[in-house]
Amino acid sequence: MRKLSGLLLATERRAIIGLAGLYASRMLGLFMVLPVLALYADELKGATPLLVGLALGIYGLTQALLQIPFGLLSDRLGRKPVIAGGLALFLVGSVVAASADSIGGVILGRCLQGSGAVAAAIMALLADQTREQVRTAAMASIGLSIGVAFAVAMVLGPWLASGYGLAGVFWFSTALALLGLVVLWKLVPPAPRRVHHRDVGLDRDQLRNILTRGDLWRMDVSIFALHLLLMAIFVAVPFRLVEAGIAIERHGLTYLGIMGLAFVAMVPLVIVAEKRRRMKAMCLSAITGITLSLFGLATLGDGFPALFGWLLLFFTGFNLLEATLPSMLSKLAPAGAKGTAMGIYSTSQFLGAFLGGVLGGALVQQWGLSAVFIGGGLAGLVWLSVMAGMAPPRHLTSEVVALDDSQQDAALESLMARFAEVAGVEDVLVVPEERLAYLKIDRQRLDEQALARLTGSGNHHSGA
Repeated sequence: MRKLSGLLLATERRAIIGLAGLYASRMLGLFMVLPVLALYADELKGATPLLVGLALGIYGLTQALLQIPFGLLSDRLGRKPVIAGGLALFLVGSVVAASADSIGGVILGRCLQGSGAVAAAIMALLADQTREQVRTAAMASIGLSIGVAFAVAMVLGPWLASGYGLAGVFWFSTALALLGLVVLWKLVPPAPRRVHHRDVGLDRDQLRNILTRGDLWRMDVSIFALHLLLMAIFVAVPFRLVEAGIAIERHGLTYLGIMGLAFVAMVPLVIVAEKRRRMKAMCLSAITGITLSLFGLATLGDGFPALFGWLLLFFTGFNLLEATLPSMLSKLAPAGAKGTAMGIYSTSQFLGAFLGGVLGGALVQQWGLSAVFIGGGLAGLVWLSVMAGMAPPRHLTSEVVALDDSQQDAALESLMARFAEVAGVEDVLVVPEERLAYLKIDRQRLDEQALARLTGSGNHHSGA
């Protein structure tokens, strides 16, 4: 076993910056339409609330269906060609939507945008470009970039639409896709060929075990419900702002204030969840806040302060769960199964986005704006009841240990029992073909000296 350094290499830094920027720009293009499509849909032929909801959420369906095939294809053809192909599909979809004069054209464009499902390929390329000891931090940078992209999209989308119409939003997405192609080929280093990475890949042998675990299933339900509710309310929230007297061209500033305050409110809650080990309490509090905000949005009058307050409560809960659910999933996933757990989690997220758009549009079309929030509040109650039975997650950290290339496979496999004997090592998986050992560790109980003797001082690294 060899000593590992946690410092970033220059090529790793380039890869992280380039791929995080690439991921963020792509998600920005998908998110920008959320706060504006419902408002500008009357310019499109054949638009109905149901079809507007379908246009909002359809990208989630193609993302969910094609995410794994694109990831497998990248194993065969290479990461960068597949990512480039996905960006090309996103570009074509943006052009189709920008040129459309009917809701059907926008739906087709959004479908094509989502069909560039390269998230798994991007994560795999990031794994190819980074060593085991810095990979957790690299993955965290992707998660941070998504949060930033969503906040920027809430402001940028209304600003672009007020000046250039709905088509302007999609033309900007086209420019982002072109920029992404430039970043991919100019900034991201060529990918070396490496073995399958269990921390980002989907392992079919582990699939059934992950799907049948109640604690992990609750994480999938949570991200599904969170994005279902997010997509559903954007069929109605823009009209609530108009009813409250907010001019369309000022919606961006309104979202800026809401998102900024929600982020500030979320930070101390994340600290409480992580540092004081109150994950379950914060999770249930966030779901409760989201549910209350939805019922509040259903019953409020035309006053702006109440609307602002309920939206602030919703997005504080949303941001808190977006930040803590992946961390909880990482703590719960078995050693060496994080990639499989995250693949199911991401698929659940995209399916939630698809169904949320469709259900939100259907509720508005059948019963009006308030029905979206009432239906969402009822869904929140069901979600809360599902999560109430969750056991508080144990605060385990992930460790990846690089093993000596010179050792025989039989000797490597015998290490599993030796690792398991160390106090505080709760789960272990030794993978001889990768020359890696994946550990789940309880740091409060860990016998640091025993682990150091087994691995060699300083040759392992921790992650979320």
